[in-house]
Amino acid sequence: MRVWLDPNRLYALSLTTDDVVRALKGQNQQVTAGQLGMPPAPNSQAFQYTLDIATRLDQVDQFEDIVVKTEQDGRMVHLRDVARIELGAQTYSQIFTLNDKPAAGIGIYQTLEANALDVAGAVNAKMDQLAKSFPPGLAYSIPFDTTTFVRASINEVWKTLFEAALLVLIVIVVFLQDWRAMLVPITTVPVTIIGAFAGMAALGFTVNLSTLLAIVLAIGIVVDDAIVVVEGAAHNIDRGMSAKEAAIQAMNELFGPIIGITLVLMAVFLPAAFIPGLTGKMFAQFALVIAATALLSAVNAATLKPTQCALWLRPPVPPAERNLLFRGFNALYDPFERAYARLISAMVTRSGAMCVVALVIIGIAGYGLSRIPTGFLPIEDQGYVLVTVQLPDGASLLRTKRVLDRVGEIAGKNPAVENVIGISGVSALDNNSTLANAGVAYVVLKDWSVRGKGEDLRSLFQQFNRDFAQISEARVVVFPPPPIQGIGNAGGFAMQIELRDGSFDLAKLQTTTNNIVTGAQTQSGLQRVTTSFRSLVPQLKVDVDRAKAETLQVSIDDVFSALAAYLGSSFVDQFNKFSRVWQVYVQADSRFRLRPQDIELLPVRNKQGAMIPLGTMVHITPAVGPSLLSLYNLYPSSLVMGLPASGFSSGEAMDLMEQIAAKQLPPGTGDEWTAMSYQEKLVGHQIYYIFALAMLLVYLVLAGQYESWFMPAAVLLAVPLSLAGPVAALKGLGIDNNLYTQIGLVLLIALSAKNAILIVEVARERRILDGKPIIEAAVEAARVRFRPILMTSFAFILGVVPLVLATGAGANARRSIGIAVFSGMLASTCLAVLFVPSFFVLVRRFEERRAARKRQTAKQPQPAAAE
Repeated sequence: MRVWLDPNRLYALSLTTDDVVRALKGQNQQVTAGQLGMPPAPNSQAFQYTLDIATRLDQVDQFEDIVVKTEQDGRMVHLRDVARIELGAQTYSQIFTLNDKPAAGIGIYQTLEANALDVAGAVNAKMDQLAKSFPPGLAYSIPFDTTTFVRASINEVWKTLFEAALLVLIVIVVFLQDWRAMLVPITTVPVTIIGAFAGMAALGFTVNLSTLLAIVLAIGIVVDDAIVVVEGAAHNIDRGMSAKEAAIQAMNELFGPIIGITLVLMAVFLPAAFIPGLTGKMFAQFALVIAATALLSAVNAATLKPTQCALWLRPPVPPAERNLLFRGFNALYDPFERAYARLISAMVTRSGAMCVVALVIIGIAGYGLSRIPTGFLPIEDQGYVLVTVQLPDGASLLRTKRVLDRVGEIAGKNPAVENVIGISGVSALDNNSTLANAGVAYVVLKDWSVRGKGEDLRSLFQQFNRDFAQISEARVVVFPPPPIQGIGNAGGFAMQIELRDGSFDLAKLQTTTNNIVTGAQTQSGLQRVTTSFRSLVPQLKVDVDRAKAETLQVSIDDVFSALAAYLGSSFVDQFNKFSRVWQVYVQADSRFRLRPQDIELLPVRNKQGAMIPLGTMVHITPAVGPSLLSLYNLYPSSLVMGLPASGFSSGEAMDLMEQIAAKQLPPGTGDEWTAMSYQEKLVGHQIYYIFALAMLLVYLVLAGQYESWFMPAAVLLAVPLSLAGPVAALKGLGIDNNLYTQIGLVLLIALSAKNAILIVEVARERRILDGKPIIEAAVEAARVRFRPILMTSFAFILGVVPLVLATGAGANARRSIGIAVFSGMLASTCLAVLFVPSFFVLVRRFEERRAARKRQTAKQPQPAAAE
């Protein structure tokens, strides 16, 4: 209930704001009057009645009839005589529009630990229920829903999941060339995926982007063990064994490698699950799902797969009688395998030189990885962009609305835009604080599936920047949304500049902030660098001449009360309507508070009852001050935001900003990162420690399996070889080393070690059990394991092709991890099969020479003790 006061009428009737407030409070009360005849009462009292007193008002005309004053002649002054009363808004500091039309917006945020999709579904259901009772002409819509991106991203990953399974199936069919053999690894996929969801439920994980990406990658991993088992059994059947004998023999040879590969996979990902902070949560979900599926895959390969091989496999069709596709594949593969065996024979005879070559490749890959720009999370096309508007200092809310209307008009002409939501009076760069000369527009884009060429986020971002440049009345900045909702208000970097000397020297803070922004705007690696901090906003300083007020016998309290009531929208009381409790506010009508001179005309009553204008005892002078004052970690602070320029990563942008800040910050000031930039800085170089710890655990697992401190080196040296692929791909495509890329690199440790384990395990058996020469054992192991390595590697590589070619919602995350593992596995497959035999020869020779020296030392006679 809004009571718009008329100061002139109050002056004429010798009334003040305090009189109005007292009348409102006195005649709009909630009274509990009690009952008639309630105990204690005479024994003869037969009835008891509850008294219902209509005291709290609920209609405009009832408020208009409130008596403010009674004259000596009995004439009454009602509230309608000195004010205009209406049902209005609680606050007029913001204006909400939808597609340039007035609307009422309700923002709904999920609570901690709530599921966003469940909340969105519940809100939709509730609104459908409420809409049935809406009055005619009232409708609702949900023009802005951040869960649309979440839902679309998950749907895209589901599609990728099926595409990956189909590509893996094709690889298996081409290599095994037997539909019965194909059934063995294919049945692994549903069994393991169901088990993965069971593991997710046990761990308390939800179906989200990280867990679904883990399952997509797990498809290529879980079929590996089954492929190795069925390939080994099929090879034994080719040698004349029965299906049962072939399965038993295959497991005798492969049980050790399967256990080793599984332990390596789990050892790689378990350290990643203990990274602290936001990064740790994302790593943990991905890592533990992969570890769970690897464990299930190993159990499956050691139990169900041999049984299936014994029951389903039959002697294969002779190669000459197979179909054209299989014959063509064999015609290409068989000479390729023979050429590979000859190449390995030549390389292992020069194992020392080959190890040097491998170390050079490892060194180049490591150096290249250190030169790739770092990032945190890729900016995603989430289906909307933010447009922040800031007018000159002191601009009114209506001017801000007019600018936002132009923003909405320009954006609405773009065919990729579905809705434009404008909120005038809100500064999105200041945690959505109320600010009359600022506003924000949420430009909601059409669904990814209906957008055409040139309507992706990057293209639209550039187009909007060009379109909004024609608006000269305000600074208009376009920002992508933050990668994770709730951490910051926009994408890009966010730096807080702080006063740490204990002062509130805002002029110093303004100068420092401006210098940093100016320096950043000259850097080619940064763009759209801006700050919302303003310490020199035009204001009016009102000084009360206390001596003059006392001379005029005006209470200082009355002066302050008049200023607060006329200009400050004072809360007075409450009233009931529509079964709810609302507020009553008093304030001067708008035409009486437009100019500084209007303050001087506002009346106040002195102790003799005379009406005195405030201009006789207050002085109004122009002044400057901050429109908003922010504290960050209890320090007065200003926010600097911006984006990395095209071709630069967020890590490079943050490094540039730190260098600028180091040069520009005077003594007594400092800087801190906030929002997503804080999370990125918090992660720092943790991934390299995780990398090292994972390598250490893999080494210890292999050392226990091989009962040797040296043989694991033959496997571990294959791991950094795989880095050559991601380094070349990331450099060539200009992709930064972000969190998803790092997840892929950790996964490469296990995948690269897997191929090396298959070769080293067979080579050890040929050397130790069969007594073959080291070189012959290495060559035979490489030849025997070449086909299953290619089969499992290409099954995985083709399984991640849908990630590499991802489009739509969440595409950048899928591409980042897909490109890393695709290029890494390609490099590992090409390099590991070449160099691992040489690694084995070199390490095995060292072990045997060392053992020989120990035996020789033990056989030498000990000198006799002197008597």
